[in-house]
Amino acid sequence: MTKEMLEARRFGWSLDVSGLGTRGSRLRDRNALPLNAPPAIHFCAEAFRTMSATLVVRAVLVSFLLAPWMAAQSGGNSTTTCNLDDGRQVYLRYNAVSGKEKPANGKAWAPGGAPMTLFTEAQLTLGSSTIPVGAYTVYPIPARGNWTLVVNKNVTAGAAYDEKQDIARAPMETAQIEQPADTLQVAFAHVGARCTLRIYVGKAASFADFTAK
Repeated sequence: MTKEMLEARRFGWSLDVSGLGTRGSRLRDRNALPLNAPPAIHFCAEAFRTMSATLVVRAVLVSFLLAPWMAAQSGGNSTTTCNLDDGRQVYLRYNAVSGKEKPANGKAWAPGGAPMTLFTEAQLTLGSSTIPVGAYTVYPIPARGNWTLVVNKNVTAGAAYDEKQDIARAPMETAQIEQPADTLQVAFAHVGARCTLRIYVGKAASFADFTAK
């Protein structure tokens, strides 16, 4: 089964991952406002201030929460983003290691020696667990059958995986694809409030659903 066939079967249509690791552009209508409409102008000013405040908060959070990981990780980093309909975003940063790196079954995997890092602006659910807004580390756990996805609250750079700090754990839907991936490939697929994380390693394709609240 090819990657495209697997995705079409799961989501009901083919999903374009050509923008993996980049943000799609956001188009906004810019309708001219008449000069004799002070209430509308006031509303736009308030909306602009709200948007500006949101961007400032986002920049500060990303700076404080993601900077340690960015400094600790070496080259080959990639980022995938899930853009929710209300403007909130979910980011995941990972080392796009070579397919020659083989994760061990039953053990939490940190590609290239560094865990995947998750930052979410929305409260999420994974399985039966709730993930608050904030930053986390993410570990796939390979298996002969279905993989497992773990979200951990320990974000200290260079720290070893500690199962006691897991806040969410869920089985992944795993299948085999015909053409093996040359490097680790990770991407979000966005449908409504759902951000489906897709991980391709060798011939293994694994999926897990995060749902925004």
